[in-house]
Amino acid sequence: MKELNIRSNEAGQRLDKFLGKYLNLAPKSFLYKMMRKKNITLNGKKASGQEKLSEGDIVRLFLSDETVGKFSAKQESALPERASRIKLDIIYEDRHTIFINKPAGILSQKSSKDDVSMVEYLTDYLLNTGQITEKELRTFHPSVCNRLDRNTSGILAAGKTLAALQDLSAMFKERTLGKYYLCLVSGRVETAERISGYLTKDSRTNKVRLHPEAEAGASRIETEYRPVSTNGSATLLEVHLITGKTHQIRAHMASRGHPLIGDYKYGSRRINEAYKKKYNLSSQFLHAYRLCFPKCTGALADLSERELTAPMPDLFRTICRDTGIDYERIIR
Repeated sequence: MKELNIRSNEAGQRLDKFLGKYLNLAPKSFLYKMMRKKNITLNGKKASGQEKLSEGDIVRLFLSDETVGKFSAKQESALPERASRIKLDIIYEDRHTIFINKPAGILSQKSSKDDVSMVEYLTDYLLNTGQITEKELRTFHPSVCNRLDRNTSGILAAGKTLAALQDLSAMFKERTLGKYYLCLVSGRVETAERISGYLTKDSRTNKVRLHPEAEAGASRIETEYRPVSTNGSATLLEVHLITGKTHQIRAHMASRGHPLIGDYKYGSRRINEAYKKKYNLSSQFLHAYRLCFPKCTGALADLSERELTAPMPDLFRTICRDTGIDYERIIR
C-alpha cells in the first residue's frame, strides 16, 4: 500500500488528473476500476475521481509495488547532463510564486524535446532548495505563466503551486494585470499613443504581419506607449502591452516607422549593424520590466496591489548612458 499526502503544490486538481500523472502509463479505465473497487481511496473513502484535491488530503493506493512500477514512467532529471546550471536572478518569491529576471538568449519554455529553458532551470532551483521533490514532480510541474521571446529579457512569472499557476495564468489571459516593457526604437518619438491593428503569423518564417482591418485568422492587438527619453536619433519607450501576441511590440513599432534597435527581423540592418559593431548588441533592445497586480486573494494574496520591477541588463544601461538616453527617468 502506498500513501500519498497532498501538498500545496498539488492541491486544486481533480483526483483522476492527479492519478493520471502519478500512474502515467495506466489506462484511465484501470484507474476508474481501482477507485470503484476501493483499491484507490481518498481520505479513507470511496472516490469517483471527480473530487478536487485539497492540501492535507490522503490518497491511498492498495496496489502492489510491481503494479505501481509497471504503470509509472521514470521521470527525467530537471536538467540534462549537458546543461550547465545558472544562478536565477530572483526578483520576488513567496510560498506560491517566483518571479525571475530572465536574461536574453534563453527560452521561456521548451519548443522541442532537447531544449533547455527557464522552466528546467526553475525546476532545478526548486529541487536544490528543497521546495519540491523528485517524487512530487510526478504529479505537478512548476512552470512559467508568460512567455518572453528567447532574445527578450525581463520578468518571467512562475507558479510553484498548482493554485498559483492557475491564478497567474488566468491573470495573463484575462489581462487583469499591467505588463510594461522598455524598448529603444529608431527615430524621435515625442508623443504617447495607443495603437491597434490585426496580426497574423507565418509559422514558416516565424514572422508576423500587421493589418489595419480584421481578416480571417487575424488577432486584434493593442499597444500603448509613451516616450521616456530621446537623443533625436533613438527613443526609449515605456510600452504597455494591452494584448499579448507573438512579436507584438516589435512588429507594431516597426509599422509606425520606429523599429526596435537590434531587431534584425523587423528593423533596420544598417542601424543594427552599427550598434552591434560598437556595443556587441546582437538582439532586440526589449525588456519586460514591470508588472502591476490588481487586488488578489488566495494563492496570490501576497501580491495584491503590488508592483514588481526587473532592472535592465547592464548592456542596455551602457547603451543608454553612452548615447544620451536618460533611463533614470523611469528606472528605479
